[in-house]
Amino acid sequence: MKFYRLIVPVVAGALAMSVAVAAPKAKKARKKMAVAAAQAAPATRYAYDTVPGDPFHTRLYTLPNGLRLMLSVNPRAPRIQTEIAVRVGGKNDPAETTGLAHYFEHMMFKGTKNFGTVNYAKEKPMLDEVERLFEIYRQTTDSVARAALYHTIDSISFEASKLAIPNEYDKMMAAMGADGTNAYTSTDMTCYVEDIPSNEIERWAMVQADRFKNPVLRGFHTELETIYEEKNMSLTKDGRKSWEKMLQTLFPSHPYGTQTVLGTQTHLKNPSVTNIKEYHKNWYVPNNMMIAMAGDFNPDEAVEIITRYFGDMKPNPNLKYLDIKPEKPFTSPVREEVWGLDAENIQLAWRAPKAADADILPLSMVGAILNNGSAGLIDLNLNQAQKVLGAGAGLNSMTDHSVFVMSGRPREGQTLAEVETLLLGELDKVRRGDFSNELFEAVKTNEKLGLEQAVLSNSNRVNYYEAAFIQGQPWAEAVADLDRLDKITKADLVRVANKYLGSQNYAAIAKRQGQPKDELKIAKAKLTPLMTNRDTSSTFLRDIVSRHTTPIEPKFVDFAKELRTTSLANGCELFYTHNPYNRLFSLTFVYETGSLAERYLGYAASYLNLIGTPDMTAAQVREAFYQLACEYRVQVGARRSYITISGLSSNMVKALTLFENLVNKAVANPEVYNQFVATNLKSRKDAKANQQRNFSALRTYMHYGPDYIKERTIGEEELRSLNPEKLIASLRDMLTLKHRVIYYGPLTEKQVVADLDANHVKNVALRTPEPIEYINPRLTTDETIIYVAPYDAKQLYMSMFSNDGKTFDPTIAPEVAMYNEYFGGSMNSIVFQEMREARSLAYSAGAYFSQPSNTHTPYIYGTQIATQNDKMMTAVDAFLDIINNIPQSEAAFNLAKDGIEKRLRTARTLDDQIAWAYIAAEDLGIAPTATSPGLDLDRQLFEALPSMTLADVVKLQQQQIKGRTYHYAILGKIEDLDLDALRRLGRVVILTPEQTFGY
Repeated sequence: MKFYRLIVPVVAGALAMSVAVAAPKAKKARKKMAVAAAQAAPATRYAYDTVPGDPFHTRLYTLPNGLRLMLSVNPRAPRIQTEIAVRVGGKNDPAETTGLAHYFEHMMFKGTKNFGTVNYAKEKPMLDEVERLFEIYRQTTDSVARAALYHTIDSISFEASKLAIPNEYDKMMAAMGADGTNAYTSTDMTCYVEDIPSNEIERWAMVQADRFKNPVLRGFHTELETIYEEKNMSLTKDGRKSWEKMLQTLFPSHPYGTQTVLGTQTHLKNPSVTNIKEYHKNWYVPNNMMIAMAGDFNPDEAVEIITRYFGDMKPNPNLKYLDIKPEKPFTSPVREEVWGLDAENIQLAWRAPKAADADILPLSMVGAILNNGSAGLIDLNLNQAQKVLGAGAGLNSMTDHSVFVMSGRPREGQTLAEVETLLLGELDKVRRGDFSNELFEAVKTNEKLGLEQAVLSNSNRVNYYEAAFIQGQPWAEAVADLDRLDKITKADLVRVANKYLGSQNYAAIAKRQGQPKDELKIAKAKLTPLMTNRDTSSTFLRDIVSRHTTPIEPKFVDFAKELRTTSLANGCELFYTHNPYNRLFSLTFVYETGSLAERYLGYAASYLNLIGTPDMTAAQVREAFYQLACEYRVQVGARRSYITISGLSSNMVKALTLFENLVNKAVANPEVYNQFVATNLKSRKDAKANQQRNFSALRTYMHYGPDYIKERTIGEEELRSLNPEKLIASLRDMLTLKHRVIYYGPLTEKQVVADLDANHVKNVALRTPEPIEYINPRLTTDETIIYVAPYDAKQLYMSMFSNDGKTFDPTIAPEVAMYNEYFGGSMNSIVFQEMREARSLAYSAGAYFSQPSNTHTPYIYGTQIATQNDKMMTAVDAFLDIINNIPQSEAAFNLAKDGIEKRLRTARTLDDQIAWAYIAAEDLGIAPTATSPGLDLDRQLFEALPSMTLADVVKLQQQQIKGRTYHYAILGKIEDLDLDALRRLGRVVILTPEQTFGY
């Protein structure tokens, strides 16, 4: 199991949810695994292989048609993380229609011959005609002729939509109680993800097998609009552009560099349905797929079910993988530039071997030596020393070629060349072996502990399986990496650093700040909204929903039985939970104070990371924590703050002592503080250049108003004038407040109490925190106001916000949960269907009626969407229409209701979540006490579900939501916005970044 690290400000070619790695390996390795599996257990019907020393206890199967299965039992909760990985991605797109792999991933959610349609026989001729017309359209250059063709395509597509049933896939998944329905495409792979209840394997397999065998490309041109939105979004993501430029530079003869996962704008505007069908036929075959499952299930039953539904898929014996050729070596650094609105940064990149190469493991360790987030060379010598604004390093492993990346952001007045020199200086130390044996051994220890933690997570397990399969690494070799880790020497790291990471063989990508060049957005198309047919369902869906599954009995948390509490000698209350799974602990101190009581407490927490004690420098403190395989984290909220110490349990007392010694003996360093201020000011400046940071600041302004922004923002002069001694004193004072302690780890309760009594703020009379008066800071929305802030991007971001001041009412909690599930909770929701599927207004859109987190905060209604500037008013009108006139569908409601019930039946509150759940209930005034049993909102919802109807949701909407007044936040290029149309909606206020950020 290779320990890859990637610490660069970019999503490495993966779309949707995650960074991904992918692609094929030699047939010899695949044959080897198949033979091993066949020989492993001849006495069973389904032979499988296991690997000694595998921490996941994986069962490995290969079906006769070549389909791989990797199954792992984890009985902590009655759910299963599933993933179907296909060893094909953006690199396999035809050169004339790039973006095809990603586009097909989207189309896999549109249904099949059996679902997503009321009559496929009648629908098919219209879909075939759309396919034929698109082939003509993509060859047509005359704009008038293209417009006429598109109009015809749109007309036929609308007629076809009368027979289509959008989102039937999502409806079936929701009815099963699935979570995290998603998919993603990278350069090397495409993966489809579901988290399902343990009793839903058969229904899941029926649906998945049908969509992999019989996909239908319906709703093609409207989904293409969604892809356009995603492409337009990418045009403002400078990190993505830098990554793509890096790959172009490193791999000029490989598809990693010659094409991108999203595809070119020209290709997206000229798609080929025919090419996509051929792509599916060639690549979506069982001998190019793997199914991974981790969770609470019986592997024998799972294999029998999967074989029944996937076993008849036909393999493709003629898969043609890429012929990988070495790139021409660099003899000197190759320099390229990328322009965008974000702040400047630089990335240095070296070619590395393919992911399955033996040198990848030591190269990944080189990344950890440089940058592990705690005590790497870059962590200490550049980040903590504040020589740059931020820097990182790590390995991004891919199937055909990997990339080792170093990145850095400059301080005020610092050039990118100076940052590059600093980065290369730290790398040169690794090439010389100029790093300590203690750091080398600590890297090994921390990587092992990271795996121990990963074992507990179903999603982590399937991610490991995915990587091994896509990279063509037999699982036995992946597991052997655990043993290899112990055998790797410091000399191995020096060797690979010198072999691959030279002083002349890298690419330097300078991200410059300025207007992007030669970049055009894809314009809005004229299309007719498709029919939604909400109350129509296919025979396939009705069959799936009607199939009986044995219900899983819910298990709601019982605080009286599951929450163990005791008092420490210093008067603090301890919440104890035992960890029987590994050697890791987590110890959190919860303080009822925050920045409202001590304005500078958050700055004090950040400053603490940069200073030491009379006995230890700041770097030595960080090194000590890392060598203990422990870490600390201080989080400051408005009214509550947390200190968490976690890591290897045997070192808990040492880590606790080290932290409290740091706070109590910290030496304030004025020079370090001045540099700290400069870092903060540069970070503020950079934030104003970032689209997401601008939108976040605008939304905060919309929610709280200018007085709140002014009160909560510490200005430059005030920040410069702060006394660093007083900052540290504020942390020391917090340690002397009474607080709660939440422990999760392998020690017994008796041991924990003894250790804390002997080592945690002993011999100190703890003070009771001063109560913080609660004044609700959110604005009430008595008037329609549209706040508009400038950002020169291809897309705008818009949010709506409404607050009528009503606070928590437990009697309506079930209806609120049901409304959110039905209206805005998933791909099956009204919002997703209307805003994306029917109208193609956005890549993503959401709406929610948020439940308060405590008895003081109000209910908030909010929406969010990213769309093209020219779609703004269409999006506003559509949101207002569906919010105020909620579309009603009994079928959609019943599916949403089924989904909630199944998720409640399989949800489990585990480990230290029990203590956090109790505190959350306390905040809402519903925790059990000596005189009251309290109220469990999940239990309340579960018990209310059988009698709930769509009329209950509509009643809530009529009483609580319809006719609300909103504040709007719109971030976009003001010159492209229809301000007159906005003024007809309400009062328009144009803001500057200085107003929204407060500085």
